[in-house]
Amino acid sequence: MSTYYESLHPATLYPEAFHVAAPAVPVGRAVWPRQPGVFIRAAQSAGAQETAAIEVAAEAAEVTEITAAADVDQPAREALVRELVAGQFGLVPRWVKSASDAKLRSTKLVNARSETVTTSNNFRDAWLGGQRCIVPMMAFMEDDWRSGKAVPTRIARVDGKPMGVAGLWESWTGADGEVIVSYTLLTVNANSHALMSRYQQPGNEKRMVAILNEGAADAWLSARPEKAREFMRAYPANWLTANPVEKKS
Repeated sequence: MSTYYESLHPATLYPEAFHVAAPAVPVGRAVWPRQPGVFIRAAQSAGAQETAAIEVAAEAAEVTEITAAADVDQPAREALVRELVAGQFGLVPRWVKSASDAKLRSTKLVNARSETVTTSNNFRDAWLGGQRCIVPMMAFMEDDWRSGKAVPTRIARVDGKPMGVAGLWESWTGADGEVIVSYTLLTVNANSHALMSRYQQPGNEKRMVAILNEGAADAWLSARPEKAREFMRAYPANWLTANPVEKKS
């Protein structure tokens, strides 16, 4: 379970890696549950006809992405407009009744199991509603328990480039009009993963965040729910590196 991650730095990486403007308000380097972060989604201003056209183009591009880590077709990339949105890390489901309840639940909803999103009361509405997003990060953190003690470990791409993790977003409105925009990271099974099977507590199922292949962003954001599951795959171990986090004395 990835409970915190490292945001993009410097801010110029947002437009370079994800073709979105840098955050208006700087994001803290370490993003923990209930803290502010950012995510990327398809722009919400698109009309019904434009959205339908995007879905058709993106589904054509999925064939390429699903079989190889290649870029999507040019028409799909041009059709979809992305936007960077500020939100709380830790999803707040629509059915939550109060802001205090939202705060309690969101700390436990930073990860969503991809296998159960259609049956989970917490994530079903966001998944079926197509509220998918990409969470940009430099690395995510996991605990290494092999020594008998939890050793925080930084998992990043071998090439040092930013990674986009598949997620879900939600917008909750309270009775008093308070609005909380939030997001969660989707995870997949990693029991047989050459790298990620080493981490997290012994005896528990191993999980890892669903890292998207380069070029898959628009297809992931625009795919219909039944197609979106095809993006839920473990990222290759040889494309990742793990290093213990040094504690400051």
